[in-house]
This record gives sequence, C-alpha cells and structure tokens, in this order.
Amino acid sequence: MPGNLIVYYSRKGQNYVNGSIVNLKKGNTEVAAEFVQKAVGGDLFEVEPVKDYAADYAACTEEARAELRANARPALKRYLDSLDGYDTVFVCGPCWWGTFPMAVFSLLERLDFAGKKVLPLMTHEGSGLGSCKRSLKSLCKGASFGAGLAVHGAEAAASEAVIAAWAKANV
Repeated sequence: MPGNLIVYYSRKGQNYVNGSIVNLKKGNTEVAAEFVQKAVGGDLFEVEPVKDYAADYAACTEEARAELRANARPALKRYLDSLDGYDTVFVCGPCWWGTFPMAVFSLLERLDFAGKKVLPLMTHEGSGLGSCKRSLKSLCKGASFGAGLAVHGAEAAASEAVIAAWAKANV
C-alpha cells in the first residue's frame, strides 16, 4: 500500500493573524498537517531547528529574511534517512518571505525524491503559495508535483473540509 509522508514546519506562539499579533498554542501549519493526516493517513514529520526562531514575531521575521538571503540551511534536531515506503510527500509550512522556512529545505535537500509525488501546502496571511513550487522543484529532483494548496492561516482551523478534499484528490 502506498505511503504518505506529511513533512511540516509550524510556528507556535506569536503569529500574525488578520493584521494582529496573536499567541497560538498550536501553529496553523500543524493544524493543517494534522488535517492531511486525518484525511489520507500517513506519517507526520515535524521539522524542528536546533536553534529556535525568536519568540517575538517581528524578530522571527527578520531571522527568516536573513536565512533566506543567505540561502541558509539551519541544523535540525532530527532528519529523515530516506523516503523509502512513501509514494507521496506533503510539504507543509508557513509562507515566510515568499517560500518555506529554510529549515524545511535543510531536510528536503538531503533526500532522494526520484519517483515520489510532492504536494505543497502553505499557510499564509495573504501571499498564497508564493514561490514555494519553484523552490520545491529545485530541491526535490526527480519528483512529480501535484497541485499545491494555499490556506489562509487565520482560517486554518476551519479549513478541514477544504484540506481533506485537496489531499484526497491528489494522492
């Protein structure tokens, strides 16, 4: 039976939501990734940088911008050794400066995507999918790519039906 892997990075704590800074107990992308898992099954893998991003939202955005400009690859607490056993890889994250956080790329660039299907899901507050598909295509060599899904972060908790329908239609 084909396997699904749901890779995600999600920010808890201070987040920008509908024009205000709010404190989230669970990040919007984690909520969305769990909806994917509930809809189609599979394993969740949380991307966790060794060095946490700043708790302050504004400071975090500056760290994220500096990482993007430097094309940084922050060290992670754990990595996957391979994608064996998985046919479909959902890559889920927030839109930071138009693409996924660099920590997501720290994981992806180490893996062999030959023969895998990659599906991007991005939570955002207005930027949609940004350039995430272009980024993924450069990192996930040999993969095929399905339709991406942009989820407005402020509406993530209310988006289970939309996320489930997208996930089911693409596996």
